[in-house]
Amino acid sequence: MEKVTWSQVIQIGEQVSKQATIAGMLWNGESPQAKEVEENVNSYFNVLQGFLLLSHGSTVGAGPTLSSSIHESVKHVVDCSFRLMKEHVSLYAGSHNKEKKLSMPQIVGAVWEACSALKKVPPTNVTAIGRAMTQVAVSMKDVLREINELKPASSNPGDETSDNTPSKAESTPEDDDISDDDLGSDLSPEEMKVAQLAHGVVSETLVVIKELIRTITGMLKLETPDDNGKFVGSLEKLLRMCQGVGAEIDEIGACLYPPQEIDAIKLALEKMSSRINEIQQEVESFPTSSEPFHEACSGLRTVLKEMEAQLNCLSATELTTKMQNVAVIN
Repeated sequence: MEKVTWSQVIQIGEQVSKQATIAGMLWNGESPQAKEVEENVNSYFNVLQGFLLLSHGSTVGAGPTLSSSIHESVKHVVDCSFRLMKEHVSLYAGSHNKEKKLSMPQIVGAVWEACSALKKVPPTNVTAIGRAMTQVAVSMKDVLREINELKPASSNPGDETSDNTPSKAESTPEDDDISDDDLGSDLSPEEMKVAQLAHGVVSETLVVIKELIRTITGMLKLETPDDNGKFVGSLEKLLRMCQGVGAEIDEIGACLYPPQEIDAIKLALEKMSSRINEIQQEVESFPTSSEPFHEACSGLRTVLKEMEAQLNCLSATELTTKMQNVAVIN
């Protein structure tokens, strides 16, 4: 099958939009004749068939990410079109009531919007994968925001109560269940230290993802139809690894709320370190190199090692404290 450019799909999408406009105009005044409705339906489906054929041709050489974007946008146009044609025929065959006629502009508008949205579909694999990686970065920013919202527990008991507030001894179990302090956002000094270290890891990971996106978007010229999908396959592999890093960042963020799950954080850090090595190796296989990307990876490794070392120290300190407590009890 011959490759079809996405601009061709957009052009025929505009024809679909025009046919939707014609269908809507038929119901502006007096009810149309049967022949008018029949001709419009035939014309509409002829254009829609051409739209589907060209859309299918645009998937030649498309990887899973681009194919998914194409399928989603095309499906939206088809779904809106079928709804319009169903209403179109229903109006003619039915009672021609005023309420249904008034709904036509809204249904036609849905087709317009679906066809207009075709312009937002990424035209190449590089662009599609770059956008998917950007979504990973957006998710990481959300984790960073949540870390910034964590706060240390108050060290002054007087700050937590007032003359008009019942003391802890006077509070009921029901009060304890709904206390703000029990929502898990206030951290001990040790837990705040872990959160600060995690903030550094997430920040440096964001730098790596941003540099990776810059590196990939600079490779548009490397995407050619005759590479047998090797280049696109490498990009898809990079995307999966980035999404894996994003999942580990989500895990770290979730583990920062007290009681912190230090072992789970350590495991996530180990996985991240391994994935970053794989990402860098994959990027090095490309004919072009990016020094800022490699520098970003080095920076991330530094903070990963620092956090791992600090967590090991905290674990050792916690173990020593527990042993001392056991000795005192005995």
